[in-house]
Amino acid sequence: MKKNIYKTGFFGEFGGSFLPKELEKVVADLAKTYEKLKNDPAFQAELKHFYQVYANRPSLLYFAKNLTTKLGGPKIYLKREDLNHTGAHKINNVIGQGLLAKHMGKTKLIAETGAGQHGVATATIAAYLGMQCDIYMGARDIKNQKANVYRMKILGAKVIPVTQGQGTLKDAVDVALQSFLSDHQNTHYLLGSVVGPHPYPTMVRDFQKIIGQEIRSQLQEAENCLPTAVVACVGGGSNALGAMYEFIKDVSVQLVAVEPAGKGQKSGRHGLSLALGQSAILHGFKTLSLLTKTGEIAESYSAASGLDYPGVGPELSMLKSTGRLSLAAISDAEAVAAFVELARTEGIIPALESAHAIAYILKYAKKYKTSDVVVINLSGRGDKDVENIYENFLN
Repeated sequence: MKKNIYKTGFFGEFGGSFLPKELEKVVADLAKTYEKLKNDPAFQAELKHFYQVYANRPSLLYFAKNLTTKLGGPKIYLKREDLNHTGAHKINNVIGQGLLAKHMGKTKLIAETGAGQHGVATATIAAYLGMQCDIYMGARDIKNQKANVYRMKILGAKVIPVTQGQGTLKDAVDVALQSFLSDHQNTHYLLGSVVGPHPYPTMVRDFQKIIGQEIRSQLQEAENCLPTAVVACVGGGSNALGAMYEFIKDVSVQLVAVEPAGKGQKSGRHGLSLALGQSAILHGFKTLSLLTKTGEIAESYSAASGLDYPGVGPELSMLKSTGRLSLAAISDAEAVAAFVELARTEGIIPALESAHAIAYILKYAKKYKTSDVVVINLSGRGDKDVENIYENFLN
């Protein structure tokens, strides 16, 4: 079944490729190339080598003793993707796609970014591989994520502000796709999440699933058990699917997708695509998306730029529709409180996106037994968010 899903590019009713004719052949060629390379021992050895010597893998599985004690259980472990080179899980995907682009003879990378972590990671691999790099970023996100904008520019990337629409992640994807359409001969579009047309959702998941594979082996060594739950924030969903994919077949493991409730569900300013979304075509694929009353893609919102997206990866949509996912919603205020709590309890400043997952355990710890083991994917570090949170939320 999995093989058939991959070949067709669908996950149940979700996924596929709905693109202009000019791009159909481009992504079809990409799919063929990836299908070949993913089964190539030399490519996989090269990928593994870069994960180890460049990305700093395996990342730590850290027992949050202070937080566990303070909450009275369950045992809380943090998968420290924030310790990766560039400070997030994003490096796993860009290494894979960067090597793929080189194999295809491309000379330039383009990417979208919200929080800036994917943009930084893409600029980093472009610099290493000697490729040109354009990063499309919403004007609102540029304002809130200045530190990452500076990092991208220092790495040699051109940061292109996107002012259309809300000036956020969705709009950055729109413009990046337009750019890719105009220059796909020499350019690879390095999509940052498990979204977009086939083969991107599968390809990005495959580059991120190392997270869950490491969790399994590390937790086996630490506790000699499977996790009771794996928890991750969800925007597009790459960090969540990366952490969860290894455990989909283990039905005893709860998979908790934490979405941004923003200002609250009733306010209309949120990013609850899994909880409230409807099936629609977005950015060349079919998935659960926030829609207006007239059936158009609705505006999303989150104080965490990386979660401000009106849709979600098609595989996560399928997992939700089959009941395999457990959903949770965390507001801006709850995420900011968790951001501060982790900093002051464990001495770890998380990305505001990741703080949504931390907020889940602060809010729902009593649901678990003291003997349970909950693994939270700490998908990124919070350097990029410190100024924004201190000035706009703590004063």
